[in-house]
Amino acid sequence: MSLLDYRDGDLDRADPTEAVSRIVQHVRRIRPQVVVNFAPDGAYGHPDHIAISQLTTTALLVAADPAHAPGVPHRVAKLYYLAWPPRVWELYQQAFKKLVSVVDGVQRQATPWPEWMLTTRVDARADWQTVWRAVGRHQTQLAIYGRLHELRPEQHQILWGDQHFCRILSTVNGGRQVEQDLFAGLR
Repeated sequence: MSLLDYRDGDLDRADPTEAVSRIVQHVRRIRPQVVVNFAPDGAYGHPDHIAISQLTTTALLVAADPAHAPGVPHRVAKLYYLAWPPRVWELYQQAFKKLVSVVDGVQRQATPWPEWMLTTRVDARADWQTVWRAVGRHQTQLAIYGRLHELRPEQHQILWGDQHFCRILSTVNGGRQVEQDLFAGLR
């Protein structure tokens, strides 16, 4: 993981030309096949999440453009947005009551993705406890994550045991069939 030295809470104030260029350099260096990103709404309107969605999505287009120098162009094969179905948001609501972000005096609220928009479901039930431990170590979020400790193990399994995504672009597959693997079509 690379943070590219941007500060938590300030990403939406970063110079977009510089940030996109830095992400392009990173993409061209590691040459990923698949990228997972926040959706344009930033999950619940969080300015950093919205900014990284915009900056990364733009950088993926620029990274594939041979006219953008320096570096060897690289085109990712697939881009996904994180997507949470209604039953997952219902559990978050139980833990947090109402997951919102207030930005410039405007309340932004999380909204679930309609089930029909979910293109990919990865079964992580065997690893849900590891995922929960990792989430619980996100230092800047411990104040809000603390309420998640009140959920029962079966509720945690619902939150962390299935990971859902919406495929935004793919050079290898598409259609209505729900994928079980982010790398489907690449092997």
